[in-house]
Amino acid sequence: MELNQNEKLDIKEILKDLENYRPKRRGWIWREQQKDLKMGPFTYQNCSAPLANSVPLPSAKYFGDIDPQPEYSITTEIASGRFEDDIRRMRMAAWHGADHIMVIRTAGQSHFDGLIEGTPQGIGGIPITRKQVRAQRKALDYIEEEVGRPINYHSYVSGVAGPDVAVMFAEEGVNGAHQDPQYNVLYRNINMVRSFVDAAESKKIMAWADIAQIDGAHNANATARQAWKVMPELMVQHALNSIFSAKVGMKKSNICLSTVPPTAPPAPCLNIDLPYAVALRELFSEYRMRAQMNTKYMESSTREATVTHVLNLMISRLTSADIQSTITPDEGRNVPWHIYNMEACDTAKQALVGMDNLLGLVELKKDGYLKEKVRELKERAVLFMEEMLETGGYFNSVQEGFFVDSGCYPERNGDGISRKIEGGVGVGKIFERDEDYLAPVTAHFGYNNVAQYDEYAVENPSQLIGGSTLEVPEKIVYIDELDETDNVNVRMEETKELRESSMIKPEVEWLGDGIVQMDLFLPTSKRVAEAAALEIGKKMGLAEVEVIHREIMHPAEGTRIQLKGKLEFSIDVDQLVIPPEPEIMTDDEIREEIENKPMKIVAATVGEDEHSVGLREIIDIKHGGIERFGIECHYLGTSVPVEKLVDAAIELNADAILASTIISHDGIHYKNMKRIHELCIEKGIRDKIMIACGGTQVIPEKAVEQGIDAGFGRGSKGVHMATFLVKKRREMNNEN
Repeated sequence: MELNQNEKLDIKEILKDLENYRPKRRGWIWREQQKDLKMGPFTYQNCSAPLANSVPLPSAKYFGDIDPQPEYSITTEIASGRFEDDIRRMRMAAWHGADHIMVIRTAGQSHFDGLIEGTPQGIGGIPITRKQVRAQRKALDYIEEEVGRPINYHSYVSGVAGPDVAVMFAEEGVNGAHQDPQYNVLYRNINMVRSFVDAAESKKIMAWADIAQIDGAHNANATARQAWKVMPELMVQHALNSIFSAKVGMKKSNICLSTVPPTAPPAPCLNIDLPYAVALRELFSEYRMRAQMNTKYMESSTREATVTHVLNLMISRLTSADIQSTITPDEGRNVPWHIYNMEACDTAKQALVGMDNLLGLVELKKDGYLKEKVRELKERAVLFMEEMLETGGYFNSVQEGFFVDSGCYPERNGDGISRKIEGGVGVGKIFERDEDYLAPVTAHFGYNNVAQYDEYAVENPSQLIGGSTLEVPEKIVYIDELDETDNVNVRMEETKELRESSMIKPEVEWLGDGIVQMDLFLPTSKRVAEAAALEIGKKMGLAEVEVIHREIMHPAEGTRIQLKGKLEFSIDVDQLVIPPEPEIMTDDEIREEIENKPMKIVAATVGEDEHSVGLREIIDIKHGGIERFGIECHYLGTSVPVEKLVDAAIELNADAILASTIISHDGIHYKNMKRIHELCIEKGIRDKIMIACGGTQVIPEKAVEQGIDAGFGRGSKGVHMATFLVKKRREMNNEN
């Protein structure tokens, strides 16, 4: 199957023959930096190869629609819970620059204590069934061909089913995963011994599959009451998981520290977060860095989250990162919407590319506060590690409540997480292996005793059984759907009309969910505004109306409300009258034309109309009007009689008349257009001059019926007018 950029991704085609799908590759692929990369009029120092197909930033139109890609991998995290809709979001994200697709939770894979072969719809947003993982990896195989860049697929290896999940991920071509036994111990209360034994097995399997690992240390500053005080502990947690992973056999180049700045504005975040980032880079120079913004401080304001994201991105540029994770700006609402995944990717791309070559322009100070703070953080981390060893090691220290204590070490507040060594989920479920224990499988951690059966099988134990599922995928038992009512086939049948006909509905999360969002400003207090907004939504015919954001502009003067609700109807696109896309010449083409053959126009707002803004935006160079192409413009003002406008065109020997008209009662705007046309005939210039009229109430087709050459309605820009003028003049002069 090959994707067509003008056609929707066919989910049925992805699901077809899924039991026989095999991933085309395994292992993580990093972007490669391209020094002196030339794109459009610019040269970049910190970018990677451009994509074959992508959606550039909106402002790219001013620079030849270039779409430079940073050298950092960019993450998007998807958690809708419906993998068939997540696949569509993956495709959109890839076009916006994401090459690390994390499919995470609404409840979370780590909340399951077994490898289920059903559907987590309604429970969590993680594809932990083989079918879900396989379908998404298969889709990404096609998507990465479409955008022309490898895409890394990522999920979680945690909970007491960690080793089982790791095996399935290795079999199915997953490229990255979270794995950190401390997460299980501290936040899931899984028994310490069980967690670390499971982690050793999981990490060994991940190492075999070349899966990049991200740790979970950042959860401490997302959990602690005062996150900026746990920075020394975070370093200790990073150290424990990193060296454990390396000892198990994972390549250091695949071990990634999940670094999260511990503060956000209005805290003086750069003053706190930058020294921490520098300290991490200095202590862990052998490992990779995965930078992510902190979700602890995110509320319902997407603007606030985006500003914090950009500040965090600046720290990434100043201290380097290998993976730039993004958090959707609506994370604080706990509602992952399509548009916000794309917005987060664009924010990362825009900020990182905008700060290209930052370290070639500025340098971090090597003395003073920054140096002293970095040294202090490292010293506190080393002292923390030393006390942990004196206490008897990690297990004893957790039991004593050392971790996630909101005191800045060596200070302690006594609010740390305490777990019992002989307690937690899975306690007593680790058993010592017998001396003749046999494990003829690939990527197995520890003693497997295969030499007694075949001394040549030590390096490849699975040869004793003709290869395990990792080498012989035909041995995998593929289970499809077990739940008769909660499965992808049922869900797709419910949305069949929207997938297989010309009917569409708005959506934010799932196909055809019908959700729309509105922005309102209500001139009243917050509580009154919320109640009024809900009533407005209901009167507009929305179902399930809910206020998702409220922001005080002033306690008494007004409140901004963001409202969401559902539309119950669909639209048939085949019944829509869609006007053709306006022709637009490039700026260079227009300039060359005007330079070779100068053009002069007269313009005015006609009749009794005093509106001038729209016309000035069409002609003035400051607003991107036609002056910027070298067209000579003579503006006569507002309320200009149509005869005066025509006489001015004759006097100046103009090539075109541009008339603006907003007032439309009794069709006066069209009557004025017709009168301009008739006057030009009476004065003998109609065959020599172009006439264009515009305004917010103008329907282009009806304007032309009045005898003029073109009408321009709402949303028209200077480039539209310039394109018309150049093409129409060529037509009048019988030029190609």
